[in-house]
Amino acid sequence: MPDYRDQSALAHYQDQHKKRLSWMPWLYYRLKEKHLSWARPWQTSLQTELSALETVSFGQNCFLAPEAQLFAEPGRAITMGDGSFIAAESFLHGPIQIGREVAINHRCSFDGGTKGIIIGDQTRIANSVQIWGFNHGMHPEHPIYQQNTRSLGVIIGNDVWIGAGAGIVDGVKIGDHAIVGMNAVVTNDIPAWAIVAGNPAKIIGDRRDKS
Repeated sequence: MPDYRDQSALAHYQDQHKKRLSWMPWLYYRLKEKHLSWARPWQTSLQTELSALETVSFGQNCFLAPEAQLFAEPGRAITMGDGSFIAAESFLHGPIQIGREVAINHRCSFDGGTKGIIIGDQTRIANSVQIWGFNHGMHPEHPIYQQNTRSLGVIIGNDVWIGAGAGIVDGVKIGDHAIVGMNAVVTNDIPAWAIVAGNPAKIIGDRRDKS
């Protein structure tokens, strides 16, 4: 621990602590008051600055890693509910609606297309998850880069757990309390409470059977 009488040592300690929080944001919610005395103003400044530059709004007690990249043009807003966090090196392009107490861990990549991504309350999203609210056409008479895009949007329910490296394609709806296994590719709707895994993802169980 640093000597708090040495301002240089204290600054270095805080910088390292900020890196730790950026990659493990759940630790922000466990900070003691002496740490919150500098962590809260740091977060307020980051969130205020981004809100002035992009169409982004934050609820109470949110955490945003400074290494995260959020882009939200007018009409493509990103909203975060109370107590939600976004970890380092995640990329989010609106429209995206994030509920309360949602965890978005590091290196996730979300693009809402035109219809948007909706993430329900208390959903936990592990690292490197990809969610795409649009898709390209595949007509054989045109090369891929000239194809039109479509957007149906993605809806993720409340209390959902999405495992590391999973992918969710445009048009999918995931029911409340479902679990998506690590590296699964979700191409169809998932009912509430289902556990899915694989590529393409298939139902392998029911969360209610795990109690």
